[in-house]
Amino acid sequence: MPNYDYQCEKCGDIFEVFQSMNDRKLTKCPDQACGGPVNRLLGTGAGIIFKGSGFYGTDYRSDSYKAGEKAEKNSAKEKKDKSTGKKKDGAKKSGASKPKAD
Repeated sequence: MPNYDYQCEKCGDIFEVFQSMNDRKLTKCPDQACGGPVNRLLGTGAGIIFKGSGFYGTDYRSDSYKAGEKAEKNSAKEKKDKSTGKKKDGAKKSGASKPKAD
């Protein structure tokens, strides 16, 4: 439920009310001594944050960012392959280091 800001036309008091979107607008100042008419103020609202499964932080990335990420992934993969001794084309190592059987 949102918070709505109101301003009293008579006393000038600005106050905030936690209301359902289906509730009617306030028409009178909550100050018993005043009771003047109020206007609902326009607010900037809150930012929307999508959380949970189904929303990805990379969904709205620019093409240049995506290209940079792809290049970074490929370079990290090549580094990993070099450190583990694997060849990129998947070829087996030669058996030169194995002793020959008699």
